[in-house]
Amino acid sequence: MAVYASFRSIGAYAPEKILSNSDLEKMVDTTDEWIVKRTGIKERRIAEKHVSTSDMGAMAAKVAIERSGLDKSDIDLIICATVTPDYFNMPSTACVISDKIGISNVQAFDISAACSGFVYSLTIAKAFIESGMKKNVLVVGAEKFSSIVDYTDRSTCILFGDGAGAAVISATKDKSEGFVDIHASADGSYADFLVTPAPGSVHPANQKMLDEKLNFVQMKGNETFKLAVKTLTKDVIDILETNNIKSEDIKHFIPHQANYRIIKAVGDALGMREDQVVLTVQKYGNTSAASIPMAINDIYESGRLKEGELMLLDTFGGGLTWASALIPFAGKTK
Repeated sequence: MAVYASFRSIGAYAPEKILSNSDLEKMVDTTDEWIVKRTGIKERRIAEKHVSTSDMGAMAAKVAIERSGLDKSDIDLIICATVTPDYFNMPSTACVISDKIGISNVQAFDISAACSGFVYSLTIAKAFIESGMKKNVLVVGAEKFSSIVDYTDRSTCILFGDGAGAAVISATKDKSEGFVDIHASADGSYADFLVTPAPGSVHPANQKMLDEKLNFVQMKGNETFKLAVKTLTKDVIDILETNNIKSEDIKHFIPHQANYRIIKAVGDALGMREDQVVLTVQKYGNTSAASIPMAINDIYESGRLKEGELMLLDTFGGGLTWASALIPFAGKTK
């Protein structure tokens, strides 16, 4: 009998500290009106200095495991999507998370796909489960983006925030609970649109790197915006047509929360109603790989997400990477 991957639970963590637009007005040459008009963001959460990416990921993971009804000993794979890992190259943040939540002797690794990281991780979880290699996969999207943001650069510091989200993906024999489809792709020719130049083999760690602020995220905003709208719209149309699903059949359209104007442009192109579109960008900003699971958690905790309802996930990030997914929520209703 065939085995399918199912989306069993969701959890998230958002730091308590709020960085508002009025706070940013005191730091850089910007205004609340300009930020809201251009991005839709009103505030974002910032982790305390002693809180790491793995700390936030572990807190989200504990919630997701508890809500799944499983024991942590049932988890047989941990994947963490992040571009702000605890350490430059090793150990992986997934390994650190596994230790912090008390799971040992289980495969764990990170993936780097920027804002698309969570949905990319779902493709991996699906493959492991449907091949029969794993039964319960913990997928974490966690970012401490404040650690790579230059708060004197008004083009980037207004956009990003910190947080984490996690989900448990489990094997099921009930096809109605299984993932419908996932599309994921990339185009490295646009790598310079969104990049953290250092440290790495191109720009090794040294004083020059620090002096030139190459350790901070850099972004070609206008170019990224235009390509994101075009690519996301096409990708979502493709996945809906491939699976013979109409936009009105989608209960929850959950796009990456980068910019309200991108979300609105894609939603309008797809004919999505306002009540279908999930929005959290106004209160969290862009939390990269944590964005989509944090948004799913928001509608779960508010009681909007019910068992069996179809979610359409849609994301775009550095690489450039993009992905979309059609997934029914197979967890228990809050």
